[in-house]
Amino acid sequence: MDEQAAAKLQQEAQEVLARNDRELWTVPAADLYPHQWLWDSCFISIGLRHIDIERAKVELRSLLRGQWSNGMLPNIIFSGGERRHIDLWRSWVSPYAPDNVATSGITQPPMLAEAVYQIGQKLKTAERRSWYKEMLPALIRYHEWLYADRDPHKQGLVLLLHPYECGLDNTPPWISELRKHSLPWWIGLIEKLRLDGLINLFRRDTKHVPPGQRMSNIEALAYWSALRRLRRKAYNSEALLPRALFAVEDLNFNAILIRANSLLRQIAKTAGHSLPEGLDEAMRRSETALEQLWDETSGQYYSRSFVSHKLIEEPSIATLLPLYAGTISHERVARLVDLLKRERVFSAGWPVPSVPLNSSYFDPYKYWQGPSWANTNWLIIAGLKNYGYEAEAAVLKDRTLKMVAKSGMYEYFNPQNAKGAGAPDFSWTAALTIDLLKS
Repeated sequence: MDEQAAAKLQQEAQEVLARNDRELWTVPAADLYPHQWLWDSCFISIGLRHIDIERAKVELRSLLRGQWSNGMLPNIIFSGGERRHIDLWRSWVSPYAPDNVATSGITQPPMLAEAVYQIGQKLKTAERRSWYKEMLPALIRYHEWLYADRDPHKQGLVLLLHPYECGLDNTPPWISELRKHSLPWWIGLIEKLRLDGLINLFRRDTKHVPPGQRMSNIEALAYWSALRRLRRKAYNSEALLPRALFAVEDLNFNAILIRANSLLRQIAKTAGHSLPEGLDEAMRRSETALEQLWDETSGQYYSRSFVSHKLIEEPSIATLLPLYAGTISHERVARLVDLLKRERVFSAGWPVPSVPLNSSYFDPYKYWQGPSWANTNWLIIAGLKNYGYEAEAAVLKDRTLKMVAKSGMYEYFNPQNAKGAGAPDFSWTAALTIDLLKS
């Protein structure tokens, strides 16, 4: 991309972020997503640090408003105007929820350490140390909660209780698990009688985006049912797990957690602090436990059912994210890079489909069942750089930027023709475009 085109693209990205700025945080997209989301704000701050580092800090500080007293960082902090969503989640049923803001009752991929670290890299040494000292207590409490609450057997992999927690909402491994173990009879009846079209009357997202670009109505009902189950148990994992029909050791989440753990160590060292001994031990277990998710026959990583302890052999973009974790062997890295380049798998013309093209789930427009996303491309680029695959990282970066330049700052893109889909003026696409242009 030439200098003039890059400058134009950056200006467009900055304008999107400015329109979505709500002073303390940035909404992902003005109409469709009016609240603050956890990993969205983390990605947004990574881009903001290049244009207004103080505003980037504010973005992350605002996330801490929602931190629960047990350390959990919720995936959503609600703005005041959307009472329906607040009443749906009812975070106040948990004694750990904050009193002054309404939140969801679950978390999202732990990108906060990455965002804190990346902002620190733009600061001078003394300012960096001060910034890390400020954010470290909240980070430690969050990582401690993940292991205390979501790794009950101390095996190194944390489990998730709802698909929204993995960030790849309707990704095939979770859909597969829901259909096998947790689809209520009444949802099955609605599907059988083909009455699911009526659900669009009650869905907010399909009023802003064509239904074919979102999760299906049956999936949405299943997720709503799973949320109600969590709410009935006051989001208490100890009460949920003994009767859990499904809980997943999610590959995407655990790969990001391992990278976050590594950065947490660096943040603590720079701040002049040591990590709690129990947390450090848990973090070390994760690095080796990730290899339990490898399947030698297919040469892929998969998520695993916590209940059955079996791999969920539904391929998705998550199989490439151990590159980002940075702890896997060079032999397995080479196999993943080969998979990334393989036609009719992850090589689709435009990078990188959220499920492989040869998957029965593949649909180039359906949310996390085919489209290309700027954030997962960003994670893979970082992973390729971790292992010295600079040429492959440069190609993926260039194609991602050209895809955005061709269609605009969309939420996601058709990986076969680069056409934008989902919400326009999407904040993390804009922010990560800026970061890729500056890197």
